[in-house]
Amino acid sequence: MVVRIFARALAEFMSNDKSAVVSRGRTVRRNAVGSAVRRRPSNGSLAVRVVVLAIALDLALVLQAQSQMPLPLPDPPAVDGPAIATDARLAGDDKQTRLVIDISHKIDMRAFALADPYRVVIEIPQVDFRLPPDTGEYGRGIIKAFRYGLVMSGQSRIVLDLTGPVRVTKAFVLDPVDGQPARMVLDLIAVDRDTFLRAAAIDNHLPRPAERGPAHFDREEHTTDSRPVVVLDAGHGGIDPGTRAPSGELEKDLVLEFASTLRAKLEATGKYRVMMTRTDDTFVELSERVRFARQQQAQLLISIHCDALARGEGEAEGATVYTLSDKATDAETQRLADAENRADIIAGVDLAAEPDEIADILIDLAQRETKTFSAHFARNVVKEMRTAARLHKRPQRSAGFRVLKAPDVPSVLIELGYVSNARDLKQLVSESWRSRTGDAIVHAVHTYFTTRLAGGGSGARAQ
Repeated sequence: MVVRIFARALAEFMSNDKSAVVSRGRTVRRNAVGSAVRRRPSNGSLAVRVVVLAIALDLALVLQAQSQMPLPLPDPPAVDGPAIATDARLAGDDKQTRLVIDISHKIDMRAFALADPYRVVIEIPQVDFRLPPDTGEYGRGIIKAFRYGLVMSGQSRIVLDLTGPVRVTKAFVLDPVDGQPARMVLDLIAVDRDTFLRAAAIDNHLPRPAERGPAHFDREEHTTDSRPVVVLDAGHGGIDPGTRAPSGELEKDLVLEFASTLRAKLEATGKYRVMMTRTDDTFVELSERVRFARQQQAQLLISIHCDALARGEGEAEGATVYTLSDKATDAETQRLADAENRADIIAGVDLAAEPDEIADILIDLAQRETKTFSAHFARNVVKEMRTAARLHKRPQRSAGFRVLKAPDVPSVLIELGYVSNARDLKQLVSESWRSRTGDAIVHAVHTYFTTRLAGGGSGARAQ
């Protein structure tokens, strides 16, 4: 490019220069004085040509440099929506184990350990988990199993159950390269308990990303509406799936669908303001569910669940209504309460003592009255549900369910049935059954508030 442009400019320059010399020779012969006059403009023309030649050469060099420069790289594609997790695998032994998860694009991650039981929690931005079925149900090496899911809007979590104390040696995310997806990598090594506790104490005091507000809760603006507030609590959610049917249905999905149906029916009456502790597949801590009901000054909390019996533990069927008690009605009820109360552990949240705001109002009289109202509503539910659903042989029982521990909100927990029982499961997935059972509970709510507002019933008071 430079040679061609320069040669063309030089040829033009030489041609013009020769013409000027011949012209000057002829002029001198004709008129010596005149030639002297004409030399000055021809020298000026020569200078112009030199300048033009220099500009042409400079332009040629610029064009050549641009032709040799690499093309600019295209901007990376914009990331739209949460990362997608497509595969997970474990490698290693009982001394050190690695977890690798393939994701669509690079994200931030933070890992920390918890004790009793031993767990490692990985906090990440919201991720769409599209992993193969049964992912995480079987472990390897130090990792017994792991769970994953949404814990709040914009944030997901992975919780690893461990065989013993460990130390997190590496926790990082690799960029996608050579057609391979981005990868989350976690390396663990087995350690003694003292080493584990020292590391956990340091990790758990490191600053964490700012958590968002409780976006999973229904928002309730300040209102002068005097209608009673009923809070519906769909159990489990997000990283905590609850029980699983042999055919794959998850408790968290079944109870959310039922709670949504019940909400629509209660709102259709126009008599109640209905709120839900979660409206999507999000995990909500048990203490947060209780706190939400109290903040909304709820006059009733209905927590919706399903039960299941492990293979070999016998057969059970039918719905049961539970109220709060320090002592479980029987061993089966205690088993269920223990299982439900483990929700925070499942999601990697340490079980904490009751907040001071609750502890300060645990006045015996108020709690006794609340328990009385709860038992009154539970009896109404059992009576109405007999017309729509199969009930357990002992349909009304009590135990120490943490979600029922609001001292000033009458609360019940309804186990709709057993997903481990084929007949119960057939009903739970039936839209017509959900509609009939929802109507029955609405009638129980009517009866309960009619009695309370009228000042009737055992220990009832007007609102």
